[in-house]
Amino acid sequence: MDFIKKEIIDRVGIITLNHPKKLNCLCEKMVDSIIEALDDFSAKKIPIVILRAKEDAKVWSAGHDVTEMPRKMRDPLSYYDPLEKLLRAVEEYLGPVIAMVHGSVWGGACDLIMTCDITIADNTACFAMTPAKMGVPYNLTGITHFMNRLPINIAKEMFFTADPVPAKRALQVGIINHLVPEDELFDFTMKMAHSINTRSLMSIEVIKEEFRILSKAYPISPASFERVQGLRRKVYDSHDYEEAITAFIEKRQPHFEGQ
Repeated sequence: MDFIKKEIIDRVGIITLNHPKKLNCLCEKMVDSIIEALDDFSAKKIPIVILRAKEDAKVWSAGHDVTEMPRKMRDPLSYYDPLEKLLRAVEEYLGPVIAMVHGSVWGGACDLIMTCDITIADNTACFAMTPAKMGVPYNLTGITHFMNRLPINIAKEMFFTADPVPAKRALQVGIINHLVPEDELFDFTMKMAHSINTRSLMSIEVIKEEFRILSKAYPISPASFERVQGLRRKVYDSHDYEEAITAFIEKRQPHFEGQ
């Protein structure tokens, strides 16, 4: 099946998530399809990309495909895992990537939203960061995406509670740039894309790269990095992590034991 649909309208590349049976979860095939579309648009020098779901989608994306996550004894968010490759592809795209959000956004898809350059949403949108529900020790790059976008207390609340943030509050705290009526979402997003297209695209390409480099300029000692990796390993080797995956597959609430 086609996991995405892609098109080009007036020098704007549009990628539409198209796997409603699995709530547009970011499975490996979905991720590969998005990256291939970005590569194709880049080869064609398309300066702006819009990432969206179908108009009638209640869920923009459910995040990770839990059935593809390792059950235990391996980092679920290592450098070459599908989500990490997708986030880097978005960051490294030659021009702005705009997330156009209709519907709810969960887990790793929320990280994808944070990695996009601009986010525009309607009132159906909400955003939940759910690793604490799944016993997942989120990685340093993912935490950095949220710290770069939000006040640190808001980022902590999202990670600690795993509760959805509704659209109005998402606008207030900075998760999204604009909140627009549902029937105006596409036109508003395209209008912004067309406005950007009238600017110096060479300048924007360089400025985006400057933002990318500076946003990652957090000094950390090798010992501190190795300590964090060791702490993360304790979690993904734990009963709680394995229990969360098993509970999801068995469609029940997990029973965390803190070990």
